Amino acid sequence: MESGLHIAHLVAGIIALLLIATLTLALTERLRFPFTVALVLVGMALAQLGGTYPEALGPLQGLEISSGLILYVFLPTLVFESAFHLDARQLRRDIAPVLMLAVPGLLVSTFIIGAVMALATPIPFVAALLLGAILSATDPVAVISLFKRLGAPRRLTVLVEGESLFNDATSIVLARVLVGILLAGVVSTESVLGGVFDFVLVFVGGLVVGWLMALLTGYLLTLVEGLHAIEITLTTTLAYASFLVAEELLHVSGVMATVAAALTFSGWGWIRVSPAVRAYLEHFWEYMAFIATALIFLMVGLKVELSSLLDSLPLLIWLIAGMLLSRLVVVFGLMPLVERMPGALPVGRGYKAVIYWGGLRGAIALAIVLSLPTFEYSAVFTTLVMGAVLFTLLVPGLSINRLVHALALDRPSLADRFARVEGTLLAKRRAQSRIPELMAGGLFSGSIAQRLQLASDREMLSIREELAQLRRAELNANEERRLLFLRGFAEEQALFIDMFNKGHLSERSYLRLRQQVALNLDTVRFQDTLDNIAFSERRRSMLDRYRLRLLGQFGALAGQVERLRIRQVAMDYEMAWGRYQSCGRVLERFDELVETESISSHTAAEVREQYVAWHESARCQLDQMAEQFPEFVADMQERLGQRLVLLAEVEAIDEQQALGTLPAGIAESLEHEASQSLRALRGQEVKRLRVEPSELLRKVPFLKDIPATEFADLATRMRSLTVAQGDRIITQGETGDSLYLIARGVVRVIREGGTQDLQLATLMAGDFCGEMALLHRAPRSATVRAVTPCSLYELRREDVLLAMAEYPVIREALEKAARDRKPTQT
Repeated sequence: MESGLHIAHLVAGIIALLLIATLTLALTERLRFPFTVALVLVGMALAQLGGTYPEALGPLQGLEISSGLILYVFLPTLVFESAFHLDARQLRRDIAPVLMLAVPGLLVSTFIIGAVMALATPIPFVAALLLGAILSATDPVAVISLFKRLGAPRRLTVLVEGESLFNDATSIVLARVLVGILLAGVVSTESVLGGVFDFVLVFVGGLVVGWLMALLTGYLLTLVEGLHAIEITLTTTLAYASFLVAEELLHVSGVMATVAAALTFSGWGWIRVSPAVRAYLEHFWEYMAFIATALIFLMVGLKVELSSLLDSLPLLIWLIAGMLLSRLVVVFGLMPLVERMPGALPVGRGYKAVIYWGGLRGAIALAIVLSLPTFEYSAVFTTLVMGAVLFTLLVPGLSINRLVHALALDRPSLADRFARVEGTLLAKRRAQSRIPELMAGGLFSGSIAQRLQLASDREMLSIREELAQLRRAELNANEERRLLFLRGFAEEQALFIDMFNKGHLSERSYLRLRQQVALNLDTVRFQDTLDNIAFSERRRSMLDRYRLRLLGQFGALAGQVERLRIRQVAMDYEMAWGRYQSCGRVLERFDELVETESISSHTAAEVREQYVAWHESARCQLDQMAEQFPEFVADMQERLGQRLVLLAEVEAIDEQQALGTLPAGIAESLEHEASQSLRALRGQEVKRLRVEPSELLRKVPFLKDIPATEFADLATRMRSLTVAQGDRIITQGETGDSLYLIARGVVRVIREGGTQDLQLATLMAGDFCGEMALLHRAPRSATVRAVTPCSLYELRREDVLLAMAEYPVIREALEKAARDRKPTQT
């Protein structure tokens, strides 16, 4: 019975805290006051009220904040939500300054705070270092929410939030190492080296654990596609399981595991979630973060004891001075070192100032200090950390918005300002178009409709004037191109997402296309010149090529190699088709985009010409593949047609359910069946390219006169190969052991070396290459590269020698080809 009352009291307390947090949020939104700072102040007010009138707190009486609650309940939620919504591409661009702040920066900060406290107070050096490690972890929850409201640059948000995510783990690991040294009571070379090893192991181990668990979750999501409850459960489990498995089972960093899991899932794993679930998960994690933030900071306020803070004020003043000094050295001393590295992006003084002043402390520091084992300074450290957290929330937390405004970092980019004005204009135009509908029934007052029309005209005229003024003041020809390309790439991104959601693009093709668009967006946003914008056709990476060549050395893996090559051709086709569709979409809407952006005719013609060229290039690639692989293209188109039919069926089922003509249960069953069929058609598991030897080998001149029986015998010895556009068939300098017969496609013979490669010959269906190096076991004298996707037949040396012995016509043809092609032999 007592246990039941205790649980009821706990639940009532949490409900009360959430209601208080909700009221606080409503008040801060109206007053434009930092939410987390308000929560702490409300918590402190409640604590003082409880001290005077204990019965007034009701269910809040006796609620305790513990390290376990923060570490295992709140922290995974906050870390996962922050990393999940972090711009991974921007983080990769700024990974150097982020890691500099998070690892070396935290170590320097720890040392400086520890040195100040050890020199100015009675606290011994090792214990002071522990205090420094605890308070070197930043918690930007209040600052990030402020950035979002002010419209601060995305890069500034990523720098501040990225530092926090990584230095949380660094702080926890370092504090764990220092606690071990402190409890041992002896500082030795062995203990320091052991601490360094543990630090690296725990930090990197957490990253690996989170990455592997995200991969496992992504794989499981592919098995339960369409089962929304399971998808939501798996993603929620990932946040907590990655932390628990790392922290408790493998004893590595749970924070880093959750960070790695969230970053991996938000990119690679996110596309495995059903489209219907994605929007829900966005709101779900935002709400989870709200609950965690509200409870943490309210309970922090409830925990503050002003009397203890006043007693520790001398120590607290030195601690705050050490924190400010260490932050100054790290931001303005270490970060400039990173900027000198090749390829590093500079961080402006304004950004550094905000990063310096926005280094708030919060949940992590509290969790670490509350989880410390009992030792001489346990109680003092708890009070000092609480006071330091309170200082950063009340002083930098309340003044950071003035700093951001003073540095003009709350001014949106030119593209964002145009987007705001244009969005308002489109909304007003849509609203104005609805006014005649009011008059359609004949019952609406004409005078009211006229007033609405006039008011709408005045508003639209004012918005157009604002847009024209913005154009005159800041929009030159280069910015016009930049703006129009940004809108075009946004259209393409939206189309790729829609195509993937409908199953028209496989996962790998979708990711490649999105990556191409993202690279071009980076060029438009961050580079002064726009010359590097190009939607170049996909090329195999060196790793892909090496893998295929390595696997090709093993005859037993010939089938696997061929499947990989076919997948490559399928991806090339999908990407060309995606490019064709996306460029076509932009060209269809081009006049609308130009009119919306008010772009000059010269700039519009220039950008249109670029899109026409990309569209034509994609069409040529599709035509080329259709000519080379008609069976394959027919199969791809058949799958596309089947998907379109199934999607139309799903739309019809939804309409009938909405009208009430189809019961919900039957509609759900029919949609599930259609979804299963769509899932089976997704991706690039296409049929094997059907290249029949009996049809194609007759194109080879020296095989035309071989009798049918012998011809069939020879065909059984040939190995079919599918080669993607741009791949090497023969590499100059290698020892040859195969002859290649070209069944379909075009290849080029190239002599590499000197200042420029020499193109020797172009070979097509019916030609062959590699005969001289094969016959004489000499190194290949030239490189042969596929100009188009190709179908080849490979005859190995032993099969060629056997065929020449049996069929003299083959020997004669090869010897003649050797004489004719002697200058370009391969």
